[in-house]
Amino acid sequence: MIEIYKHQLANGLRVVVHPDLTTPLAAVNLLYDVGARDEDPSRTGFAHLFEHLMFGGSVNVPSYDDPLQRVGGDNNAWTSNDFTNYYVTLPAGNLETAFWLESDRMLELNFTPHALEVQRKVVIEEFKQRYLNQPYGDMPLLSRPLAYQVHPYRWPTIGQDLSHIKEATLEEVKRFFFTHYAPNNAVLAVAGNVVPDEVFRLAEKWFGDLPRREVPKRALPQEVAQTEARELTVRRKVPADLIHIDFHIGKRTDPDFYVNDLLSDVLSNGPSSRLFQTLVKDENLFSDINAFISGDMDPGLFTVTGRLMPGVPMDQAETAIWEQLQRIGNEGVAERELQKVKNKIESNLVFSEISFLNKAMNMAQYELMGDANEINKEIDYYRAVSTGELQEAARQIFSRTNSCTLHYLSGGEQ
Repeated sequence: MIEIYKHQLANGLRVVVHPDLTTPLAAVNLLYDVGARDEDPSRTGFAHLFEHLMFGGSVNVPSYDDPLQRVGGDNNAWTSNDFTNYYVTLPAGNLETAFWLESDRMLELNFTPHALEVQRKVVIEEFKQRYLNQPYGDMPLLSRPLAYQVHPYRWPTIGQDLSHIKEATLEEVKRFFFTHYAPNNAVLAVAGNVVPDEVFRLAEKWFGDLPRREVPKRALPQEVAQTEARELTVRRKVPADLIHIDFHIGKRTDPDFYVNDLLSDVLSNGPSSRLFQTLVKDENLFSDINAFISGDMDPGLFTVTGRLMPGVPMDQAETAIWEQLQRIGNEGVAERELQKVKNKIESNLVFSEISFLNKAMNMAQYELMGDANEINKEIDYYRAVSTGELQEAARQIFSRTNSCTLHYLSGGEQ
C-alpha cells in the first residue's frame, strides 16, 4: 500500500505526496498533460522539442543543470503520445531547489532565437540518428500512419517530418508552451524522505502565484472502426526480414486494459511464453519475437513484431504468428498459464514500488488519469482477470480486418 497525500492549489496544480523514510533522497516529478497527440499536424514533434527546450534555461534561471548539480541532484525527462514528464532526484534536504527550478520553468522558458536554434539542431540530429540512419529506425514512421488514418497517433513523438522542426518559428514554439505548460495542466508528485505538509507549503510558495492558462479542451479526430486488413511492404538495407502487426484496442483507462496486458504477456513475456517457445525455440522461425500493448490514453494498439531467421519465407512466418493468435481465441488459456503471468506482473509491480522515483512517476500518471489512489488497486485488477476474458479478447482483437501489417524486407539499398 502506497500512502498518498493530496493537495490542489488555487491555480489548478495538483500535488500528490508519498513519504518514504527508507531513503535520504526525494524525487520531484512534474507531469504535463501534453504529448504528441496535441500537436498541429503541420508542426509535429513540438512536445518532444520541449523535452529539450526545458533544459535550456528559464526566464530567471539561465542554467537548469548547474544549481541542481551543486546540491547533488540529477534530472531527466521523457515524452509520449499523451504526456511530457520531467523528474528530479536529489537529497531530501535540498528539496526546495527542485521546486524553485521547476516553478521557473513553468512560468516561462528562455525563449530566444539562439536557445531555439541550439535545441532544434539537437532534435534534428536525433531524428536522423534514431529514425533515418539506423536499421529498422523508420518503422514508427511507416507503421503508425498505417494503423491511424486521422488520429494524431499517426506520427511518433519525434514528429512526422523533419521539416516541421526545421521550419518552426519562435512564436509558434512560444504559443505551444503557453497553451499547454500550465499549473492547471500538470501534476506535481513528490516521493521520498519528505513531510507532506512541508511539500504542500513549498508548492504554495513556489507554484501558488503562477497564473492559470486557458488550456483548450481536447477534441481530437477519432478513428472509425477498421473494416479491412491493411498491409505495407518495404525493402531496406537491414540484416534480416521483420514483420510488424498492429491491432486496434481500447484506451489505457478502459477496464479491458488489464486483460489485454495479460494477453500480451501470455504471448511473449519470457522464454516460457507461447510465441518464444513455439516460433523461436521449437520451429526456429524467428530470432526474436514480442507482443505488447501501447497503453495509450486514446484507443491504442496491440503489437506483435518479430525478426525472421535467415531463409525463412515471410508468408510462412506470418502464417505461424496467426496460428498462435487464433489458437488462444479458439482454445483459450489454461488457468495455470494465466496465473504464471499474473505472478510475474505482481512481482514486477511490487519491486517497482521499491524505487521512490518510480512511485513519484506512477502517482503522477494515475492522478492525471483520475486518481493517484488507483495505484493501490492495480494488483487487484490483474488478479480479477479470468481465462474466459483472455479468450474473448483474443477473438475480438486478432481479426484480419483489425490488422495492420508491415512487411520489412532486407536487401534494399538504404
